[in-house]
Amino acid sequence: MIGKICGTGSCVPGHILDNDDLSQMVDTSDAWIRERTGVARRHIIEEETTVSMAAEAARRALEDGNVRAEEVDLLIVCTFTSEVLLPCAACEVQKELGAVNAACFDLNAACTGFLFAYNTAQAYIAAGLCRTVLLIGSESLSNMVDWKDRGTCILFGDGAGAAVLRAEPGELPSPVMHSDGESGGALTLKSRHRKGWTEGLAHPEEFIRMDGREVFRFAVKKVPEVIHELLDGTETELSEIDHFVLHQANRRIVESVAKRLDVDIERFPMNLEEYGNTSSASIPILLDEMNRDGRLKPGQTIILAGFGAGLSWGAAFLRW
Repeated sequence: MIGKICGTGSCVPGHILDNDDLSQMVDTSDAWIRERTGVARRHIIEEETTVSMAAEAARRALEDGNVRAEEVDLLIVCTFTSEVLLPCAACEVQKELGAVNAACFDLNAACTGFLFAYNTAQAYIAAGLCRTVLLIGSESLSNMVDWKDRGTCILFGDGAGAAVLRAEPGELPSPVMHSDGESGGALTLKSRHRKGWTEGLAHPEEFIRMDGREVFRFAVKKVPEVIHELLDGTETELSEIDHFVLHQANRRIVESVAKRLDVDIERFPMNLEEYGNTSSASIPILLDEMNRDGRLKPGQTIILAGFGAGLSWGAAFLRW
């Protein structure tokens, strides 16, 4: 059995922070940010939370897939920015949706989270442990960003995306996943739940810290490699893939991956101009946009590829 995506949904905050707004906060400009990242604006939470965005994205995905919440067997929320630790965000979403028959857990693989969750869901379905899985990536990255650090605050935004998978007959090509903890120092965020915590400003290590050059080198090397590894295992040619849906980290990264693969950039959809890097939410938000505006057609082949903190990266093949 394989899991076929039957519904998608997304939710982003209404408040928008554009590059001109940021230029009033740090030494930057719209032209500087666009040239280096491709980001023009990002959506930032006000009243919204990681859980509330996750629940709304999930409702829209269930509606799109004509699936009742009670039918969900497994509910996974990918996040590292939830406002709740116990119960987990997935259980809070379950409560909001009334998905009373679902087993629930959170998955933290940072920007690779949705890709890892997708592969996890496929394994559960293939093993016969469940038939309907709700996957959600939801992040409130604005809570984790040092808004005085020009190297990171220009990149990130908030949002949530979701997909519903239904079991159907078939065999899924083996996904590819990797991690390299030795290189994890390139992208870090220390917990604020530390011994001796007192009121006041967070310690610098309790914001996202990134070696931008190292992350860029990692991504443009490993993503093409993992896509080739996936296709080699499925005996599929690059020319047979309709869409390469990558984690939306940086326009330069996506363009460099396309160049290294020698694939037309038109086959690499992007929406980071509007949302910035939303970590585990970026792939499902993009899938939902493509689904709703008609870019995804039945039978099309898609490569999902995620990469991020860990360092972790991976790819999966799906047929729409």
